[in-house]
Amino acid sequence: MAKRNPYAQREWLPHEKPMLPGSPSTPLHSPAKRIAFGLIGMLISLTGALSNALVTANLTNLQGTFGAYSNEIAWLPAVYVMGNISINLLLVKFRQQFGLRLFTEAFLVLYVLVAFFHLLANDLSSAIIVRTAHGMVGAALSSLGIYYQIQAWPAKHRLKALVIGLTASQLAIPLARLFSTELLQLDEWRGLYLFELGLAMIALGCVLVVKLPPGDRIKAFEKLDFLTFILLAPGMALICAVLSLGRIEWWFTTPWLGIALAIALVLIVTAVVLEHNRQNPLINTRWLSNGMMIRLGIVMIMMRIVLAEQNTGAVGFLQQLGLLNDQMRGMALAIICGVMAGMALSALTIRPSHLSWPIVFSLVVMIIASLMDAQSSPLTRGDNMYFSQFLLGFSSVFFMTPAMLFGIGSVVTQPKNLVSFVVLFGMSQNLGGLIGAAILGTFQTWREKYHSSLLGDQLSQLNPNVTERLSQYSALFSSQLPDGSLLSAQSGSQLQTVSTLQANILAYNDTYYLTAGLALMTLMWVLWRLTRLRYLNWRQARRNLAEQRQQAS
Repeated sequence: MAKRNPYAQREWLPHEKPMLPGSPSTPLHSPAKRIAFGLIGMLISLTGALSNALVTANLTNLQGTFGAYSNEIAWLPAVYVMGNISINLLLVKFRQQFGLRLFTEAFLVLYVLVAFFHLLANDLSSAIIVRTAHGMVGAALSSLGIYYQIQAWPAKHRLKALVIGLTASQLAIPLARLFSTELLQLDEWRGLYLFELGLAMIALGCVLVVKLPPGDRIKAFEKLDFLTFILLAPGMALICAVLSLGRIEWWFTTPWLGIALAIALVLIVTAVVLEHNRQNPLINTRWLSNGMMIRLGIVMIMMRIVLAEQNTGAVGFLQQLGLLNDQMRGMALAIICGVMAGMALSALTIRPSHLSWPIVFSLVVMIIASLMDAQSSPLTRGDNMYFSQFLLGFSSVFFMTPAMLFGIGSVVTQPKNLVSFVVLFGMSQNLGGLIGAAILGTFQTWREKYHSSLLGDQLSQLNPNVTERLSQYSALFSSQLPDGSLLSAQSGSQLQTVSTLQANILAYNDTYYLTAGLALMTLMWVLWRLTRLRYLNWRQARRNLAEQRQQAS
């Protein structure tokens, strides 16, 4: 009996045909099976996203557990993003050549194994190695969650499935802040990874029971693809390292940052030149360099920079005031509600013919939220930021699917550009987040030094307000420090601490104004592009109408 060619195109019914090679077919399912697909898709999306979120939300606790400095513990989220970005170069072609079933089961098994090895990592070095592997296998789960979600909805509601599958991962960080304190109490950092291992095993069991329908396979890999990967992967990893560690090590005083950036540029430029001259490139540089894709990439990166205000800004501000995760649960719930509201409204209102206006609306909401946060004071707490963080959670998902659909249309007509688009979208989200954290964190540090210098100039004992405050501190500590010189030193130290806190609060307010300004600039640019496009269409319509009248006469 002749062996069937695995790359032979199957005969599909019109409603079953996969959109692209490597994606599943879409047969009809019973209502119960559709519900199962939807729940499993949500589980897979959250499983992949929680992997990084649990670490990001608990860096301070992990720093104490590992006995690491802040610049050492910052490698944990950095290497996760390194692995995540790098493997995206190959995942699409892996699905196309080896099929969805192997892709699904192999990467979930690897995910479970990596989560298990996390439990055996006893020091920071081993945790960093395992974390890199986790980023690589976690990248597979984001697309897998979308594929499961698509099976849950009939054809006329597929865009709703895309919205849910694409945005569900945004729930991860607020969820991690909601319950991770209890996980740390189980067995310190192993409690986090034990939960992650259990979640991964449940997801693996679900996909083994409820399998995705098969799709078409094609021979996708070429030898030069791996050369491109060998050049781009370390190049992007070095960029991630510089962006993650730059504001901690400080940009202009740490030589290795400049060396890493120089090596990264050489590797990336070499890879781009190689791809630009290939007949069948892994990354279509000509397609990515057209005006529409460049504008789309810039807008998505700018929005990710603004949205970094949520973790770098609001959470960093509250941590500066001494609040921990369990004291920010109300704010985490507000963000979750915002994400779910954005997800629901996007699913109900998304229209392929009106993809720009959700982006415009999201930018307006971001501006409002940032301006609200810019009114913070030493008395501000999490409950004062509920509404602004709700708005940021809403806007973080409301723009995402329309932005993706802007580029996916040309991918359907040119399937070879799928890898290029996945790389663009993934880099804009991952690198955009890192760039945002780097810019906002650096700006906050710079403004804190500025405000500290201004406040320090006013801390003179010739100032009656300063003298009065020192007297209050002396009265506060007099029962504990009978020695006059010690009491004076303690009072001065307390005043300096309060001054530094006030400088940080002023710096965070400046950071919120910066994010509002960046969102406003992006909004003005998008509106200008839309206005110009509408004007050109109107002028072309008038020209066509004039030609028709001339021909008729």
